[in-house]
Amino acid sequence: MRKLLTGAIALFVLISFVASRAETRSPKQDISRNLDIFTSIYKELQTAYVDSIDVNKSMRTAIDAMLNRIDPYTEYIPEDEQEDFMTISTGEYGGIGSYIGFRDGKYTYLSEPQAGSPAIKAGLKAGDRIITLDGDTMVGLDIEKVRGRLKGEAGTNVVMTVSRPYGAADGGDSIMTFTVTREKINIDPVPYYGIVRDSIGYISLTTFNEKSADQVRDALIELKKDPRLKAVLLDLRGNGGGLLESAVRIVGWFVPKGTEVLRTRGRSVINEKVYKTTNKPIDTEIPLFVAVDGGSASASEIVTGALQDLDRAVIVGNRSFGKGLVQSTRQIPYNGMLKITVAKYYIPSGRLIQAIDYSRRNPDGSVARIPDSLTNVFNTAGGRVVRDGGGITPDVTVKYPEANRLVYNIVRGLWAFDYATKYATQHDSLPAPETLEITDSMYADFKRFIDPERLQYDKVCEIVIGQLEEAAKNEGYMNDSVQAQINVLKGLLHHNLNKDLDHNRDEISGYLESELAGRYYIKDGNTRVALKADPVVDSVMSVIRETGRYKSILAPRPVSKDKK
Repeated sequence: MRKLLTGAIALFVLISFVASRAETRSPKQDISRNLDIFTSIYKELQTAYVDSIDVNKSMRTAIDAMLNRIDPYTEYIPEDEQEDFMTISTGEYGGIGSYIGFRDGKYTYLSEPQAGSPAIKAGLKAGDRIITLDGDTMVGLDIEKVRGRLKGEAGTNVVMTVSRPYGAADGGDSIMTFTVTREKINIDPVPYYGIVRDSIGYISLTTFNEKSADQVRDALIELKKDPRLKAVLLDLRGNGGGLLESAVRIVGWFVPKGTEVLRTRGRSVINEKVYKTTNKPIDTEIPLFVAVDGGSASASEIVTGALQDLDRAVIVGNRSFGKGLVQSTRQIPYNGMLKITVAKYYIPSGRLIQAIDYSRRNPDGSVARIPDSLTNVFNTAGGRVVRDGGGITPDVTVKYPEANRLVYNIVRGLWAFDYATKYATQHDSLPAPETLEITDSMYADFKRFIDPERLQYDKVCEIVIGQLEEAAKNEGYMNDSVQAQINVLKGLLHHNLNKDLDHNRDEISGYLESELAGRYYIKDGNTRVALKADPVVDSVMSVIRETGRYKSILAPRPVSKDKK
């Protein structure tokens, strides 16, 4: 116990010193005094508290509480949690090669086995529910614990017993057992690239790891061989970032060698570091578009912001997340790791795109985004106005259709996913994603597949009428005449599931197509389906077709002097 306590306190001392200096630059005597107080309190708890205290759990609670007060990106990573962290950086891990999900409050299931993976080789399929691993039940177990059991050294085996929906001869579930040999799984940062709409070179980049820059380079080189290519669309939607160096290299494929991409600034001027492109570009002229949304953060915003500031790309989509902080890792005692915010980054125009100032908190400890009214004006290389303090604002904003509660619950309730699982057991083939359409007979089959008793969704009209009826009673307006009129409304606006499904057919069909394509064209089926009616691709096509619009968006303007 004493050894554990001493080690934990040593860890706390080191982290407290770094964190307190970074946040408040406290005098040394304040640091020493507060550490003495903390150590004394902890010793008293260990010796005098009525019940025993778990030293590891209580110390971890103290560490996490302290670090969470600083920012959400500074965190302590103990030895047993570092594997996932390294996977993000290297893009490699040992396992079966499948995404997993959790459903019905008890089952971990295979949501998307990857092409060529050990899972596929062994015969596993999307939808399979994991019952046991090496004889141990997984039903009801936390998904992270199941994930940990699936991972392991390449070359080792895991025996999996699964329940396969619709796998039995009578259409019921079947219980099947597979022996899966784990392999080194490479996370492909570019899961799909190709020519879409006969002219756009599309590249999907999902993360920034050690392989990302090379994968983007290879995709770009291949796309340039196609004579149909008129523009390139780099899709960073949902890409939460990764390695800063990878982002700098990717910018380098599109701008001259030696171009400044960003500066990072730590606690003082001497901590400033300038990042410039070092590789020979592949193409500095082809029309370039970058797609972003609220899930695009960190390294994604470095690429997006730099290309926007350099007037090299038209940004399409919705405002990005707004993370302008840089983290670095430090080794600490007992094989621990501290991921700590060491700097802020500034893209070529000089702006910082960090959306939240964690050093300024509300009295209740909460934080909020910097309001647009308090952001500052900067200028791109050509004089276009851009702002700091809230992510990257696109040059072309895309509006997505709003999903209603029925569509939301069909997706959330895995109805489209389960229908695709059933369909795949009954049909050997499917048209190519680009030509796939949900026919009348397929949609009718899907409607029959839905159990009205199990599908729960908010019937908004009925809810509003109920609220109106209640308000009329509470405010004294209810009488026989008013009640009669409300009853008429109830009859006119009563929800009918069959009618609601028909009304939302187009949107629901898109989800069905995506799920089905994922079953038959594993690696890129759902992406190819989504691109057929992607509002971002529609916007890119609109810019390309309108003569001069691309150049007009990036056209030089008089430099603004406003620093409001």
